[in-house]
Amino acid sequence: MKKRLLIWLAVAAFATGAGAQSLVRTDTLSVRLYFRQGYSQLEPDFRDNRRNLDSFVRQVKHAQADTLCRIGDIRIVASASPEGTSASPEGTSALNERLAARRGKSIGTLLLQLLPEVKGRLYTSSAGIDWQGLTALVEADPQMPGREEALHILRHMPEWVVTDGKVTDSRKRRLGMLLGGEAWRYMERHFFPELRGAGVEVDCEVRYVQPVVQPEPQQPEVEEPQPAPEVPADTVPAPVAVPREEEPVPAPMVAEADKKPFYMAVKTNLLYDAVAVPNVGVEFYLKRGWTLGANWMYAWWSNDSRHRYWRTYGGDVSIRKYLGRRAAGKPLTGHHLGVYGQLLTYDLEWGGRGYLGDKWSYGAGLEYGYSLPIARRLNLDFTLGIGYLGGEYMEYLPIDNHYVWQATKQRHWFGPTKLEVSLVWLLGRGNANQPKGGNQ
Repeated sequence: MKKRLLIWLAVAAFATGAGAQSLVRTDTLSVRLYFRQGYSQLEPDFRDNRRNLDSFVRQVKHAQADTLCRIGDIRIVASASPEGTSASPEGTSALNERLAARRGKSIGTLLLQLLPEVKGRLYTSSAGIDWQGLTALVEADPQMPGREEALHILRHMPEWVVTDGKVTDSRKRRLGMLLGGEAWRYMERHFFPELRGAGVEVDCEVRYVQPVVQPEPQQPEVEEPQPAPEVPADTVPAPVAVPREEEPVPAPMVAEADKKPFYMAVKTNLLYDAVAVPNVGVEFYLKRGWTLGANWMYAWWSNDSRHRYWRTYGGDVSIRKYLGRRAAGKPLTGHHLGVYGQLLTYDLEWGGRGYLGDKWSYGAGLEYGYSLPIARRLNLDFTLGIGYLGGEYMEYLPIDNHYVWQATKQRHWFGPTKLEVSLVWLLGRGNANQPKGGNQ
């Protein structure tokens, strides 16, 4: 009996001590978050950021609640895509480094709000332009035009070629020239959005202990077998139930993370302003490049002594879709197509025949335009609309201080019905243009 007890204790000591060390497994929790082109502020509603971040936080909190799990350091490695217009290492590379660093800081600030217990164990670093990530994406896509040539450039061409202190060539330039720019445009559409992100990893060391298996009982070495003494039932220790901690409910996203990006614009049509018709418009960004806008104008000028009238008021409502690379990187910017509806009244007379539309005229049409950034918070928007304008109007003549009716007609006009050169003031959280030469 004594020898049997010693064997059992030795096996138990091995399983819970030195033997358990061979059963350590290291898991890695990771998440990748994405940014808009040129932006360093993390937007929870962009792509799948909110869902991925919530899942990551739940996994970390679940691991923290596990008594067999130890959370390691959190490492944030932020990066940027190769886009940009600077032509020097001090330009493109430095801007990408700063942009990536700001992205990492943005994620770090949010994680400390969601997981305050990791303070002191959170580290950020900037990868600048993620050339390694771009190379991996090119390798994985056999459909990319000029794939083999692009891989040769990525693997063997230096990022900058400097001769006598001057930049004479670069990796980005060679990629941009490949197949007349076709390869670069393909990467812009398929690869660059994947590089505007930051990876977050957590090393989680988990110790799993195998249940102890009792060895087969061995017969004591005695000359005559002795009956084993009976052990009273009340001396056998009863198994102890270890209370299991409930899985904690993940903390909700903090108020700052719940704030959605908000983009809007206030504008005025400079062409109407030039002919003394005050006007104002607003435009609200919805999502995926769609916007809703409205414009209103009002003028009531007259000079009875010379029979000159300049009276009009009305407006239009439009729905737009912004298109192209510039629009994908910055809302309310770039090419746009739309539909619009109009209502207006007017009384126009310049000392001769007058035209009075005192009932609402109506119109609708299709528009095309381009919104060009001219300052950090200002755009210049050019828009042309073609459609139909109809309604009743009267012709009259000013005679002896009276206005003599001549005819009542119906207007049916097909052609240009909208022309704008608008000064646009960008408002809202993050609704600012990037400085010229900034990186993406």
